[in-house]
Amino acid sequence: MSSDRPIFVVGCPRSGTTMLQLMLHAHPRIALPPETRFLLAAYQKRAEFGDLTEAANREDLARFIVTSSQFDDLGLDAEQTVEAIVAGPPTLGSAFGIVFRMYSERFGKPRWGDKRPLYLRHLPTILRLFPDAQIINIMRDGRDCVASLKETPWKPSEFDTLIDYWAKSADASLMAARRYPKDVYHQVRYEDLVADPEPHLRRMCEFLEEDYDPAMSTPNKLASVAVPEYKTWHTLTHQAPTTERIQSWRTRLTEEELRKCEAAFGEQLTKFGYQPSIPVPRSAQMRSDAKMLAKHRLGPAKQAARNLFRPAPTEPAEPPIAALLTKGQLKRV
Repeated sequence: MSSDRPIFVVGCPRSGTTMLQLMLHAHPRIALPPETRFLLAAYQKRAEFGDLTEAANREDLARFIVTSSQFDDLGLDAEQTVEAIVAGPPTLGSAFGIVFRMYSERFGKPRWGDKRPLYLRHLPTILRLFPDAQIINIMRDGRDCVASLKETPWKPSEFDTLIDYWAKSADASLMAARRYPKDVYHQVRYEDLVADPEPHLRRMCEFLEEDYDPAMSTPNKLASVAVPEYKTWHTLTHQAPTTERIQSWRTRLTEEELRKCEAAFGEQLTKFGYQPSIPVPRSAQMRSDAKMLAKHRLGPAKQAARNLFRPAPTEPAEPPIAALLTKGQLKRV
């Protein structure tokens, strides 16, 4: 029997998540939308929507979704979307899933999901909303991610913030690989995928319990359909997968930027198969870099240790939030 489990593409920003989204979107049974902004925002505000067994509250949630940033990129009618959410199961996950399902129905495809890099750092939330979800994480050399991030029009002003994006994504990837079973979490390296797409896409399809389709290896043919024109930072998605950006950090990062990256990432690079370029001399400069490493890596660990000795806050019990749209989700009812 064909799978109907939702699919979520995650990774560090500028790691190839859009390329991977297009590869999966090229499959005859899978449709993944352009990046949206409503899921995490609505989840954080979930208490404000009240009891979703009340149609008026479901409509409030639906209005929040259809007026959110980038909803228009989905090509869905806002009023039809509101009506579908109000008529659907009374859970938060169902409201989100209905939007993704409506997007897939635009293309006549049964499997749906979503793509957003930030989901990598919120996987417990994604799996709470969609307990039968399958996660595909694309990993890329942190130096290339940072080099690409610093050239985007939406980059933060602090270079350290770019470093932090990858460092936290790498930590989340390592944790997910340990935490989730093989039928829930799958990881692929950007460098491997662009160098030889087919074998890696075949393994991805095995994970998803789908047959491989050759169209997946030419995702650029769908870029004009699934990538909004205003997202000029995704220009390369209109070209066939290429290895030309592998190790592009060698020309896109200054020596100082490279040193900061490698000092902050530490052994994270080697854990994913990437080799540091700079030897580690015992010097005053490296002692300074060690402080940066502590800021990026040890600070969160110290905070987590402190939290162990704090009493857990008492929170009111929440109503069910998991989606009720697929066979696996309905079995949990």
